[in-house]
Amino acid sequence: MYHQGNRQLQDAFGSRGLADRLEERLRRDRFNDDDAAFIGSLGFFFLATADAEGRPDCSFKGGPAGFARVVAPDLLVFPDYDGNGMFKSLGNLGVNPSVGLLFLAFGEAPKRLRVNGRAEVVGDDPAMAQIPGAQLLVKVTPVDIFPNCPRYLPNLQQVAPSAYLPEPDAPPLEPKWKSFEIFADVVPPRRR
Repeated sequence: MYHQGNRQLQDAFGSRGLADRLEERLRRDRFNDDDAAFIGSLGFFFLATADAEGRPDCSFKGGPAGFARVVAPDLLVFPDYDGNGMFKSLGNLGVNPSVGLLFLAFGEAPKRLRVNGRAEVVGDDPAMAQIPGAQLLVKVTPVDIFPNCPRYLPNLQQVAPSAYLPEPDAPPLEPKWKSFEIFADVVPPRRR
């Protein structure tokens, strides 16, 4: 789980033993029931990818609670919804399947879970028919799953879900920026 850059800093700060114990006791490569319940309870996570040259990208992925879900001990899936059309993250996965996901719960009992693995983007999975608004599906095979210390997470509460969340049998709400004059002529039709 660690490379020489990690080890150099661990040695400089005297934390190699702690790092090794954390890996030994907490790291796994399969989702357990607690992981599945935690991930399934959330309506967002952060996704880190890199292109073929290693240039990083980090994006926010959001949806209704449970939009990202563990479907097997070695598989997590989440839909891709209509966005800005840049496909920075998913495009990166086409040239570099390495991925990092960070799941966070804010509140009185904060929690963090990190998932590093390999991802594949698919457009023809039958499961997409059961996910309102899905235009693609991302399948993540975990390599390293581990909880992370939540001590610096603030106590925040969700006031309301996004008005843009896809809903079954409801037309999607389009963001105002898509109708701005500078974009209106190049916004593609929404895929269903």
